[in-house]
Amino acid sequence: QETLKELRKNDRRLKELAFQTEEDRKNQQRLQDLSEKLQAKLKVYKRQVEEAEEIAALNLAKFRKVQQELEESAERADLAESQLTKLRTKNRSSVSVGRASSHDIQETSTSIRATSTIRASSVRQR
Repeated sequence: QETLKELRKNDRRLKELAFQTEEDRKNQQRLQDLSEKLQAKLKVYKRQVEEAEEIAALNLAKFRKVQQELEESAERADLAESQLTKLRTKNRSSVSVGRASSHDIQETSTSIRATSTIRASSVRQR
């Protein structure tokens, strides 16, 4: 009777351990699946970060190019203004030239403004 009692006790303990082992195996499988899903998400996020970095690098290169073009345009505008100032000064000093020089200066000024406007609008469009 003692032996039967001990046998039942050990049998119950064996069933509990088998059940616990099965639960642990299921949990381990769930954790493995979760780990694989997280690894896949991590790969996707890394790829997205790389793509975003590439786009940022392209945008930065475009920005620098446009900024350089803007600086060059500003330099050309400054040069044109200084030339215009020289022409105006020259016109004022030579009274004998009269209306013809004034007309040339106005045409030059108008041409410079038009060129600056066209270049500025082309820089904005880029």
